[in-house]
Amino acid sequence: MSGLIGKKIGMTSIFDADGKNIPCTVVEAGPCVVTQIKTSEKDGYSAVQLAFGERKEKNTPAALKGHFAKANTTPKRKVLEFKGFTKEYAVGDQVTVDILSEGMFCDIVGVSKGKGFQGVVKRHGFSGVGGQTHGQHNRLRAPGSLGASSWPSRVFKGMRMAGRMGGDNVKQSNLQIVKVIAEKNLVLVKGAIPGAKGSYITIEI
Repeated sequence: MSGLIGKKIGMTSIFDADGKNIPCTVVEAGPCVVTQIKTSEKDGYSAVQLAFGERKEKNTPAALKGHFAKANTTPKRKVLEFKGFTKEYAVGDQVTVDILSEGMFCDIVGVSKGKGFQGVVKRHGFSGVGGQTHGQHNRLRAPGSLGASSWPSRVFKGMRMAGRMGGDNVKQSNLQIVKVIAEKNLVLVKGAIPGAKGSYITIEI
């Protein structure tokens, strides 16, 4: 599966040909630099390694500095491998938004926003226990019973309970590319995508 590395800029909306307002996410997609070519003979599989996002040289390990120097590029923040490119690339080449087109569908992978420690109503969509009748006053957002008594005398693994929420790798599938602004390396994707503003995302096509 080929693709690009990008950065989430924010959300906006545009009007289509029928005058319908479409909510969109603005993504800065590339240009990504090819930093390594994996081959079946040498590495056991075929892939293209792409890098995106500037990184301070003083914060880059020496081994990575040498790796990026071979590709004749500056240190990058995000490095990922992609399989399935039909076009042949060489180390140092750039992959741009030209591989994307308006109307095509893609998958986007990002890290969801961290919400901290949350209860079961927000984390799992529980409705809460009962109403506010019969003297009940402080159990509205409680999870209720966690299990039986004498058997199994324990809480089963996987029980939905309160805990840390967010900060997970999330893939949003079948998102439509509404517009491609090639001169600014911007892509407008229909709907929302995972991640906060400024976070790195992966576009898979």
